[in-house]
Amino acid sequence: MADTTTAHGRLMLTVLGGLAEFERELIRGRTSEGRSRAKAHGVKMGRPPKLTPHQIKEALRRRDAGEPVREIAQSYNLSRSTISRIVA
Repeated sequence: MADTTTAHGRLMLTVLGGLAEFERELIRGRTSEGRSRAKAHGVKMGRPPKLTPHQIKEALRRRDAGEPVREIAQSYNLSRSTISRIVA
């Protein structure tokens, strides 16, 4: 595409690289602004929680009753580490 062994080729590659970097910064700024606006309007970002608040309370109650974390996790089809984070 561009012969980088010549001065003209290196100049073209440098200019195109600078334009790409500039465009990327514009995209990053617009994305950040959009996320800020969405958060201001109450939009929650990220993955939805695996358990409802009621299920979390139930899991905590079961753990306090002495049920093993492994069994609690299996009943909700989750990993042990997910239940451990909730219990902690």
